[in-house]
Amino acid sequence: MPRGRLRREGGLIGLLYASLGAIIGSGWLFGPLHAAQQAGPLSLGSWLVGAGAILLLALVYAELGPMIPRSGSIVHISHLGNGPLLGRIWSWILFFSYVSIAPVEVTAVLTYANNYLPGFLQGSSGLLSTRGFVAAILLLGFFVALNFLVIRWVLLINSTATWWKLIIPAATIGVLLSLSWHPGNLSIRHPHGDLQGMFTAVASAGVIFSFFGFRQAIDLAGESKNPGRSIPIAVIGSVLIGTVLYIGLQLAFLLAINPADLAQGGWQGLNFPGVTGPFAALATAVGAAWWGVILYVDALISPAGTAFIYTTSAARVTMATGEIGSAPAFLARINGRGVPWVSLLVVYVVGAVFFFPFPSWQQLVGYISSVTVLSYSLGPIVLLQLRRALPDAARPFRLWAAPVLAPAAFIVSNWIVFWAGLHTLNFTFVSLLLLLGIYLLSVYGRKGARADLGWRHVWWIFPYFLGLWLCSYWGPTSLGGRGLIPFFADMGVIALLSLAILWAALRCSVADEEIVRYVETLNEVPPTAP
Repeated sequence: MPRGRLRREGGLIGLLYASLGAIIGSGWLFGPLHAAQQAGPLSLGSWLVGAGAILLLALVYAELGPMIPRSGSIVHISHLGNGPLLGRIWSWILFFSYVSIAPVEVTAVLTYANNYLPGFLQGSSGLLSTRGFVAAILLLGFFVALNFLVIRWVLLINSTATWWKLIIPAATIGVLLSLSWHPGNLSIRHPHGDLQGMFTAVASAGVIFSFFGFRQAIDLAGESKNPGRSIPIAVIGSVLIGTVLYIGLQLAFLLAINPADLAQGGWQGLNFPGVTGPFAALATAVGAAWWGVILYVDALISPAGTAFIYTTSAARVTMATGEIGSAPAFLARINGRGVPWVSLLVVYVVGAVFFFPFPSWQQLVGYISSVTVLSYSLGPIVLLQLRRALPDAARPFRLWAAPVLAPAAFIVSNWIVFWAGLHTLNFTFVSLLLLLGIYLLSVYGRKGARADLGWRHVWWIFPYFLGLWLCSYWGPTSLGGRGLIPFFADMGVIALLSLAILWAALRCSVADEEIVRYVETLNEVPPTAP
């Protein structure tokens, strides 16, 4: 059967809204409350720190994306500088993290819907009932079916949903600030309202994770009409718009709280029962119950929109794993409409597994979603490798002061991993060791000692992972550690570790000529139609 090609039909707005639609999900309904509970007024600083960290990484990927204009290019990026073994490890991380997010959001839709149509959940356990399981399978199937449309229609549907997801939070800011204004709240300190509390909230309140969707535009690079122009604008623009929106929501939340609600328990005692979130309760409390109804509707639409666009990107990432050989080649099949249909079916089947109502699965979903954090660290390394191997290559967006900002981005990416906490690192590294062990048994079982996996290019990941784990294990108790190293001192140690690992990764990368050949291959025969 002849192989189809992806269609380059994605415009600037389509890619921008793909990233925005992933950034602005259901998290905005809860993030400001969790940040305020942990940092009080300094939660505004938490959003600034999180946005600054992600913006630094976004600048790195804004240069990388147009240089490898392939859908699922984040998988190809991981395969680029340190050989196929590292590429395979990272492609596994990306596959499971992307595939798990749509089921998480579908479960969120049904959790909210259970307030109005009881029966989707098992009592108070939060697990899906039989009815909920069937509904989840059907809803995920609906999102997968929509993704069988040509990419132009997929992006149009997402853009329409994203307009709603932009307007409702922005209007919520206006409603709350116009009806409730208590600037004195900003002077009410949190008991742990020092700088450490502000940084801890970046991770534990979910601030940093709210921005991770910016890479959606890169995942769709192979379906962009003009990737050199659209990708940098979409990646950087989505982070900037999301930053303005989230800081506005946090400020509106802080100012709208009735000071009487802070008199006894303070910020850490704030509580808004119900899964529809604190903003609906606040709207009702300030006399805008009608807006609370809108927010109840948004609690269904926002996660549904995020599930839809993550189904799109998960299929592209899965397709790319087939292209580089990390998974069977048939995953890269594309039909005549430019749809990676086999990958979509795999995304559906694997995603359905996450709906099984076992507590361990629910925890697994949460951990796998957090594994995405680790994948960001490769970007700065690959950027410097490409600068060395292809110094004169055309770059639609060129990161200024790359010898300074790329190492800074690598340090920041490792801080993000550190902020995710020891429990996430335990799961991540144990899972990677198991996957690596299975792969090595398979390779050496077939080829024996003759197999050349390129260990000389990848050995540095072992001291890298071990160093991060030790920093977390000996780190602050607020992140699950033993409390032997203070928070900021630990961040300093991780910065030094990052610079050492960056030097080792660059020293051990594959030959520049091999990098050049790989990039040329990706740019000469992209599986896309004009």
